[in-house]
Amino acid sequence: MDMLLLGQTLRNARKQRRFTQADLSAKVGMSRATLSGIENGTIPEVGIRKILALCSVLGLELLAQPVAPRRPTLHTLVDEVTQRKTGRTP
Repeated sequence: MDMLLLGQTLRNARKQRRFTQADLSAKVGMSRATLSGIENGTIPEVGIRKILALCSVLGLELLAQPVAPRRPTLHTLVDEVTQRKTGRTP
């Protein structure tokens, strides 16, 4: 999960529970600015304890799972076909 998706998930859960950023940040002991940065994906690294605290208050579970293989883009498929036709490798 990327940080932007994590932030959106936390924001949606916060809004469902009708917490303001100030309410939630006070409950977990972090600044409102930090919470805002997490929700907006503008903080590149966040400690796991902060994420777990947010999840606990919001009734969320943090789950680690293998990354699903990504589907190739059209550009990638066209490049592969071209390479096969010409006998070149990347």
